[in-house]
Amino acid sequence: MTRVVADTNIYISGVMFGGLPGAFLDLAILGAFTLVVSAALLDELDEKLRLKFLVTSEDAAAIRAKLESVADIVAPGLVLSVIDDDPDDNRVLECAITGQADCIVSGDRHLLKLKTYADMPIMTVRQFLDTIDLERPNDRD
Repeated sequence: MTRVVADTNIYISGVMFGGLPGAFLDLAILGAFTLVVSAALLDELDEKLRLKFLVTSEDAAAIRAKLESVADIVAPGLVLSVIDDDPDDNRVLECAITGQADCIVSGDRHLLKLKTYADMPIMTVRQFLDTIDLERPNDRD
């Protein structure tokens, strides 16, 4: 199954605004692919939801718990310094390497500018949704 690391901006967009990031999250919850996350990414998500979007601590904790229940949680043992302009973006790369992700999904310009990292494509939600192979019940033999 495809292993995907999503940048926190994807989670925030999906939870707060829906759209394609919301569809991405729905598919992850349904098990169409495996989300890979780390504590650092979950902590960043929690902080941004509470401080920037004024989500209550209880709601932020519920969102985190839902992600934890469907994701493969990894603990990166490496520290990367690939993106100097936004060092927090390096946590996404660390998670992807540790979690042996097949790709990274992001809306962040620093990550998207890389295009690939360690043979992992870095793509937008739309690009990912266009490439994922979803098995439909009528397609089964």
